[in-house]
Amino acid sequence: MDGIFNIYKEKGFTSHDVVAIVRRTIHMKKVGHTGTLDPDAEGVLPVCVGKATKLSDVIMDGRKSYRAMLRLGMTTTTEDASGEVLETKEVDFNEDRIREVVASFIGKLEQVPPMYSAVKVNGKKLYELAREGKEIERKSRTIEVYDIRIRQFLPPDRVEIDVDCSKGTYIRTLCSDIGKALGCGGHMAELLRTRTGAFSLENAIKLDELQALAEQEKVETVLLTMEEALEDFPVVKVSEKSQKFLYNGGKIQERFLTEKPAVLTEGEIVATYDYENNLVGLYEIKKENENFLIKPYKMLIKE
Repeated sequence: MDGIFNIYKEKGFTSHDVVAIVRRTIHMKKVGHTGTLDPDAEGVLPVCVGKATKLSDVIMDGRKSYRAMLRLGMTTTTEDASGEVLETKEVDFNEDRIREVVASFIGKLEQVPPMYSAVKVNGKKLYELAREGKEIERKSRTIEVYDIRIRQFLPPDRVEIDVDCSKGTYIRTLCSDIGKALGCGGHMAELLRTRTGAFSLENAIKLDELQALAEQEKVETVLLTMEEALEDFPVVKVSEKSQKFLYNGGKIQERFLTEKPAVLTEGEIVATYDYENNLVGLYEIKKENENFLIKPYKMLIKE
């Protein structure tokens, strides 16, 4: 069984809980998730099984979308509703001002990871240090917010927002920073991940639904293929003549590509198929001596 289950993680489960339950449900050891969701958060959590575990980091690197509830006027230790309240302030619920400030966070930003996060510093996770009552200096990281849309204003202190962003973006930190910019503070009261890469809420299933399908021996009906997971990647197909080089993980010159993007861009990752349309792996476009070629980035045909 090689593929990806698009799991809807419910509140109360850790991402590791989800992996453990899937592993027990399908009786497979090779199972991995594609990006941590906090226990209080819910939504899309793709879980890879079999050979598809090689795609975990690729899916994790994809663009993500969230729906969050920003509560203004209250800051917490964790930047979300699970933490202790640090400060409360009166909220001037001026919708025009809120729109202006929220829009200012679209684009590339320097974001400091929260102390209550899984980021490692000197081999130790930040949340472990935070639980010991320690706070250390963290380096900011460049993230990108592609878009923020205000879904609804909920006076006197709440704003529901949709966010499209790059990997590594902490939505609770974004909410906290918006609150700071408004002068009243704020935190993330709720979080729903609506999309990660090619996976969205529309076809996500809950763990109890997966378990029910397992009892009927029908889990493969909801197992998405690696091809489906890579549908956002440009496609390259190679000629029969280059088949041996392809399966041996060799470089393939442009002249042996029977299908390719209209414009080849050095460094771009492409989903690579053999001449019979079988997915072989992800390859990287390179340029050597003014000629384009592709070289292995992640082979998917070998264990």
